[in-house]
Amino acid sequence: MSDAANPIAPVPRVSIQAFCEEASTHEILTQAAADRRMSRAHMRVHMGGVTGALAAYSEAPTPNLIVIESFVPRDELVAQLDRLAEICDEGTKVIAIGRVNDIVLYRELMARGVSEYLVHPFDSAAFTRIVSDLYAHPSQRLVGRVIAVTGAKGGVGASTVAHNLAWTMARTLEQPTILVDMDMPFGTAGLDFNQDPAQGVADAVFASDRLDLNFVERVLTRCTDNLSIMAAPAMLDRNYDIHEDAFEPVIELLRGAAPYIVLDLPHGWDGWKRNTLVSSDEVIVVAGPDLANLRNCKNLFDHMRAARPADLFPRFVMNGVGMPRRPEIPATDFAQALDLDPVAAIAHDPKLFGSATNNGLMIGEADPSARANAVFAELTRLVSGRVDTRAPRRGLLQPIVRKFRGAFA
Repeated sequence: MSDAANPIAPVPRVSIQAFCEEASTHEILTQAAADRRMSRAHMRVHMGGVTGALAAYSEAPTPNLIVIESFVPRDELVAQLDRLAEICDEGTKVIAIGRVNDIVLYRELMARGVSEYLVHPFDSAAFTRIVSDLYAHPSQRLVGRVIAVTGAKGGVGASTVAHNLAWTMARTLEQPTILVDMDMPFGTAGLDFNQDPAQGVADAVFASDRLDLNFVERVLTRCTDNLSIMAAPAMLDRNYDIHEDAFEPVIELLRGAAPYIVLDLPHGWDGWKRNTLVSSDEVIVVAGPDLANLRNCKNLFDHMRAARPADLFPRFVMNGVGMPRRPEIPATDFAQALDLDPVAAIAHDPKLFGSATNNGLMIGEADPSARANAVFAELTRLVSGRVDTRAPRRGLLQPIVRKFRGAFA
């Protein structure tokens, strides 16, 4: 099952020590340690197997989780684990890695309190999922998919894309969807959905001492049967100096409240925004066809690829294409510089988008036949996890891209 269809919940702040027998396992676990979902865990990977673990903890406290690799026969492995159990602190969990798919061995290990037995070969995502499942909260069966939307430059329409995407997801997937407006001083979600909620995202972020799922649900505003928004205050009555981890507990609670969470991020590069982008399941960057957008897209994509090596590339949407008398960078040049095609292009249509905004409507409500609706439907298909999105480059929306290139080459 793909990560898109079955998201992996972030691992909490736990200490993990791994002791490997083979260099290949060491490499896999090192990759897992760099996974964004392991960012809060403190994980160190060593060589030495069970012998190394016994030596390390003979006179030292054990971490929250010990991972040991061993290829010895069944009876010898069980004896080694019995010796390890004698020095483990209460509450320490153990994952064993071996090469034999043996149900008898598995039952013996489970009987001795081993949390999981992982058969080699495996990949880093499989290991991350096992660790995540070990520490999943019993009451949180749902792991919502987080889609972050941001602009390569201010004023390119990222909020419009985020809001219409969330509305389309809620309508077409018929699943609960939450839109979070993270632009606290200037957010427009309340205006765009014709809502004036008394509470919103600021109440959740600044109420860390009272934060729980019930509190978060109280600050949500229902817009449709399946869409709720967490609106920004859009007030300048305070300084919004936000700690880089301030949104983390809010987003984690929202993961347990709805299958899909769309984040509308403002332009900028604060610590909290970087952390939010890196930890999201999907990232969509909205760009205009000019040089500043191209430069910012490239910088952002290079950073995200380095920070999320095991994840999907960010996707990007060209917005406001075809404005009369405005010089624009051809799509071919934009795509070549980024080594990535846009997943969609939205034509410049000030009458449609302006009318929808001024009347508190989404594009699908203002004009159900508008071409932009096809873009939001396709984005919904791509980011919902309903299909395999790890497709080869230059293949997802080739007809749209060819048309886009033909118009501006």
